[in-house]
This record gives sequence, C-alpha cells and structure tokens, in this order.
Amino acid sequence: MAVARKRADGGVAALPLPPDTHGPVNQRIYRMLREAIVKGIFPPGSPLSEKDLSERLGVSRQPVREAFIKLGEAGLVQVRPQRGTFVMKISPKRVEDGRFIREAVEVAVAGRAAQRVTALQLRAMEELLERQRQAARDNDTAAFLDLDDAFHQAIAGAAECPAVWQTIENIKANMDRVRYLSLAEVSPLEMLIDQHQAIFQALRDGDPQAAQAAMGHHLRELTMSFEPIRARSPDWFGAEDD
Repeated sequence: MAVARKRADGGVAALPLPPDTHGPVNQRIYRMLREAIVKGIFPPGSPLSEKDLSERLGVSRQPVREAFIKLGEAGLVQVRPQRGTFVMKISPKRVEDGRFIREAVEVAVAGRAAQRVTALQLRAMEELLERQRQAARDNDTAAFLDLDDAFHQAIAGAAECPAVWQTIENIKANMDRVRYLSLAEVSPLEMLIDQHQAIFQALRDGDPQAAQAAMGHHLRELTMSFEPIRARSPDWFGAEDD
C-alpha cells in the first residue's frame, strides 16, 4: 500500500490511492492515512489539509472529510476550529483500552480457532511464521508487523469470525503507533515469534485453553514494553487521560 511522505511545508506529496478498486473511496483514503500516521510518516502535530489531499488524490473533498471523521474516531487526528486538522499525540488511555478490548476478543477467538482450524489454514499460518522469521533475520520491522497482522487475521479466519478482525483494526490504531516507534529495540522480534509459535502449537494441538493462554500472554507484551517506549519518545505521547 502506498503511503504519504511528509513535506517541509506541512503538505502531502503526491499520494496514489491504495490499489483496492472494490472499496469506497473514503475507506481507501482512511486506510492510506491511517497507515501513514501509524508508521510515523505523519508524526504528532502534522497538519492534514482536506483541500490539499482532495486535489492531490483527484477526488472531491467529501470522501476526504469522511476519512478525517473516521480518523478522529480512532483517536488519530483532531479537528481544531479555525486552525485545521492535525495528527494527535498517542493517547496512553486509548492504547490501554485498545489492548484490553483486543485481548478480550482475541483470546476468545483463539479458543474457537483451536476447535475449527483446518489443515490448510495451519499450513498458511506456518508459512506466515517462516516469513516472520525471515523478516527478523533481515531486521525488517515493518514487514514483520505486517506479517504479525496477517497471522492474527488468519486466526480470526480459522475461528470463522472474519468480521472480528475489522473490529480489532478499528480499536488498535494507537497500539500500532506504539509498536512502530521502536518495537525491534524494546520487544525483540524473536521473542514475539516464539509467542506466535506457542499460539500456533496450541491451535495445531486443538487445545482451546492453551490457545487462549498463549494469546493472552502475547497480547500483554505491549503492557510490559509500553513504558520503555514512551520514555524513549516522550514527545509522541499525550497525557495519561487523553
């Protein structure tokens, strides 16, 4: 997926829309901007111009405005009257709320997946694990995080709950921003792969309780790594109650 590059004048370089011709334009713009914000291409305080974006994307201002609304609901941007739209700092409360909700949902999903996963789905997950190991060997954190999402999405698919992943994506935007700040230095990729392997083994064994325990342990990793990450990049974070 193509993402934006921040310019010195606060504008946005030419932005091709994601190559998804099936989704509504506003959803495609939302995904593009969400990715740019999550990956730190637009750091906190970056201005986003509805007019500039609509002109550069070759679309009307309405889908851009709708994308901004959804970004606001996800806690990624803030509209300041008479001033414009700006990327927000990371909210510690939203991070913890998102982690708590995600754990509650994905632990249940993992238990169900252990009862329903197919051999074909297990092979696909095993391939994702190997690609994660390669990304770790290459020290390619961005690729690893994309594969991490794909692994969790595959588990939701195995549980026959594909819509759950869309719900999870909507609540984990601030979690993802934390992960992209310095995940490789705070949470070693090899450790996360070992946690994924434990989840996979429980699924392969058809053990719902083990799958739930492994998933819960994995998702609580963010709680342990959050403070070191915030200490390294304090300017990226808002107040505790934001």
